Amino acid sequence: MASITLGGNAINTNGELPLVGTTAPNFQLVKNDLSVVSLSDFKGSKLVLNIFPSIDTGTCATSVRTFNSNAIALDNTKVLCISRDLPFAQKRFCGAEGLENIVNLSDFNTGSFGKDYGLEIVDGPLAGLHSRVVIVLDENGSVIYTEQISEIADEPNYQAALESL
Repeated sequence: MASITLGGNAINTNGELPLVGTTAPNFQLVKNDLSVVSLSDFKGSKLVLNIFPSIDTGTCATSVRTFNSNAIALDNTKVLCISRDLPFAQKRFCGAEGLENIVNLSDFNTGSFGKDYGLEIVDGPLAGLHSRVVIVLDENGSVIYTEQISEIADEPNYQAALESL
């Protein structure tokens, strides 16, 4: 269980992130068109998993914008922005912002992604949502970088995540 903070107040996740060097757990997430994708659908591409509580918060929106602007320069890499927001909210936000270089994925229906990756918030006002995390995978789905952001309102270390590629 990871101990993180929200506004300086301690909250916890349901587990620990996958370890660097291990194979990432499979997932099934929902795209904006309501189709379902799994980790294997991205095999052969490097992946940046930008995971956050909700697209409708300032820091989460900033992380999506920042990774979108960086994604265009990444070779053989896809940026997956993952939250428990409804796919409609993710699509609305990216459409209004003109963000086309990222892939939105939703864990709204089961929350299993958050549980399986050890990043579901289990207490406090955001219980049930995902904590702010960045996980980078190589072309074979092996974890090469993780960052559990300790204060949920803080931005991830974009440079370190991108340099891990």
